[in-house]
Amino acid sequence: MLAAPGIDAPKTNSGRGFAAPAARAALAKGYIVAVIGSLVDVQFDEGLPPILNALEVVGRESRLVLEVAQHLGENTVRTIAMDGTEGPVRGQQVLDTGAPIRIPVGPETLGRIMNVIGEPIDERGPISTKQTVPIHTEAPEFTDTSVEQEILVTGIKVIDLLAPYGKGLKIGWWIILHPIFRQH
Repeated sequence: MLAAPGIDAPKTNSGRGFAAPAARAALAKGYIVAVIGSLVDVQFDEGLPPILNALEVVGRESRLVLEVAQHLGENTVRTIAMDGTEGPVRGQQVLDTGAPIRIPVGPETLGRIMNVIGEPIDERGPISTKQTVPIHTEAPEFTDTSVEQEILVTGIKVIDLLAPYGKGLKIGWWIILHPIFRQH
């Protein structure tokens, strides 16, 4: 199983992103029992993957990643599909990746467009970064946040010059209130 950009592979000795045979065998295998829109219920023979773990549907032309959202009981989890669910059928095999969905971060990602699982969709080739982070992380501590007022640079010269926005402020209110101010 190849570790795709959005999912960490199990730790291996090869360093190539492939799971070692022992690690591959240790990953939980499940089967699709229901598809309801973007929700997919998956039943496992033994052991449930933790909530927020990534699962991958086996035997598809295009890659379909599922994220565990809820434990339903009877060795079944409810997942959210990260792409369209046209094609998966009951009984289709699903593998637990053993990790949450991760996306690349760093200077190499600036100006790039990627989907929710970290795959580039801007047709500019793969994104090569040294670091990936889970798509779900803890909020920063209040003491780690900045209390200084900063200007949000939009990149639109007219807005940045005539009506600069503050970071963290409600920008939408200006759009609503501006016509009222102009009339009075």
